[in-house]
Amino acid sequence: MPTKPAGKAAKPPAPSSAKSPVKAAAKAPARRRDGSQRDLFQLDSPLTGEIRGERSLMAFPFFALAKSAWMKPLTYHHGPVSIEVRPSANGVATIYDKEIVLYIASLMAAKLEAGEQVEQDFVFTAHDLFSVTGSNHSARSYQRLSEALERLQGTQIKTNIEAGGEGEEGFFSWLSEARLHYSKTRTGEKRLKAVKVRLCDWLYRAILRDRQVLDYAAAYFQLGPIERRIYEVARAASPDTLDGERLEIDLATFRLQIGYQNPLANFRAALKQIAGTDTIPDYDLALVEGEAPAENTGGRGRKAAPVSVVITRRAPASVDQGASVDKGASGDQPALSDQAADEVA
Repeated sequence: MPTKPAGKAAKPPAPSSAKSPVKAAAKAPARRRDGSQRDLFQLDSPLTGEIRGERSLMAFPFFALAKSAWMKPLTYHHGPVSIEVRPSANGVATIYDKEIVLYIASLMAAKLEAGEQVEQDFVFTAHDLFSVTGSNHSARSYQRLSEALERLQGTQIKTNIEAGGEGEEGFFSWLSEARLHYSKTRTGEKRLKAVKVRLCDWLYRAILRDRQVLDYAAAYFQLGPIERRIYEVARAASPDTLDGERLEIDLATFRLQIGYQNPLANFRAALKQIAGTDTIPDYDLALVEGEAPAENTGGRGRKAAPVSVVITRRAPASVDQGASVDKGASGDQPALSDQAADEVA
């Protein structure tokens, strides 16, 4: 019986064997797709193109307008669109957590434009993400990144919006997988090497098949929660909802689309302040009060005049002039961002 040859095959190669294929394979470093050497992962970053976003995520309120944990469910039901968002133990994914989703969508869109094959898994560095979003590279930023990934993976979303020509029932999360990969120094200190995520089927199909991906203004990441949503709604407005370069919508409906959770009066006050500071990139915001209804003869007093929100795209010649103003105004408005984070959601 061939027991002896089998025993020999099971023996490990001699340590001194320089020609051992096992040892050679262990020494061979991993390589990038372009053939260059790398440590462990095939990075999809850094992002070389613009920040992009999927149109449905711009148009509708999928994220909480908050900086701190928002623990209540979010719902949106208007016309044919239905959205339900349930929190995890760490809360609902916020408008700031959405920065990660935008970054992934941008990486995916850039690959598609370059004619590359695109999978649902993405690997990037926190450094590249922070460089794009304008975050600092402090230890607190890395902690916030970890918390954001947990919310993106834990938040449950249910919607009837079709993606890639397909509808689905039930709940999904923005990320079906989210991992932080570390190495350790000689002193035992952790060093973050890469972030690996797996994009949900719904968003992956939407970007891959529908190709309804729009670019974002660079100043977006300097905006507060409400300003971000105003910009997104304006940017995503379809031609049939625009009157030329003008979007007009009643205040109550606009509040729903923005995802503002506090009373309508608070929302009107916030919009009035934003309109006065002129912080929305590429767009002008105004509140227009219509004529009050005729006085009620039943003695219940006069009804309030209806209020509409009017958003107008700036002419191309004035966009460049307003770019520096937008950035400066945004920098002068941290209180509005903080107030929105505390009040809005």
